[in-house]
Amino acid sequence: MKLPPLIAGILLKRYKRFLADVRLDDGSSVTVHCPNSGSMKGCAIPGSRVFLSHSDNPKRIYPMTWELVESKGVWVGVNTLFPNRLAREAIERGAIAELQGYDIIRSEVPYGERSRIDLLLKGSRGRCFVEVKNVTLVENGRALFPDAVTTRGQKHLRQLAKVVEKGERGVIFFVIQHGSAKALSPADDIDPEYGRLLRLALKNGVEALAYQADITEKEIYLARQIPFIL
Repeated sequence: MKLPPLIAGILLKRYKRFLADVRLDDGSSVTVHCPNSGSMKGCAIPGSRVFLSHSDNPKRIYPMTWELVESKGVWVGVNTLFPNRLAREAIERGAIAELQGYDIIRSEVPYGERSRIDLLLKGSRGRCFVEVKNVTLVENGRALFPDAVTTRGQKHLRQLAKVVEKGERGVIFFVIQHGSAKALSPADDIDPEYGRLLRLALKNGVEALAYQADITEKEIYLARQIPFIL
């Protein structure tokens, strides 16, 4: 996935979930849109180098969007709109071996209890429901999900389990937008219920995949599978 031209700056603070103040390299300060409603643990440290895109849409209150942050010498993608696009792009170019053999890919398809599945694959293998999760928290080389208690994520696990009970295929697909991760585990210290439900779902046939993105100032793409460790 190609990125638009990016503008560098230093993070001053993130606040109100969707806003951040950034000092640009020319010395001016701007308020930018933060496309991430999560806790952004480890990714929103004041003084971090960040990279912004600029929109020419005159209706936008804040023309700039925070896209990347540099954390301990590695790139991290903070835009939560990217993982679904990255997963779909990787499937379409044949980079996800486990999700090949499907002729049709649809996004945001209604299912379950007032939910939408991120990707629905259809083909001779039947249907495969893929729930995509964005991962940016890494500690000591271990990617962790979630970075805050997520009742929504818990609901998604329950619904994927129901899909599998009906004979369909259900996959939880973790997109790691962080360059230092070597493996992925559930963040039991942060959300023990999510960890419990994840293990139960996997025991009952839900599949888990973890793929790490390579990130530069010009592009992001899913490059490799990393181990999933319970």
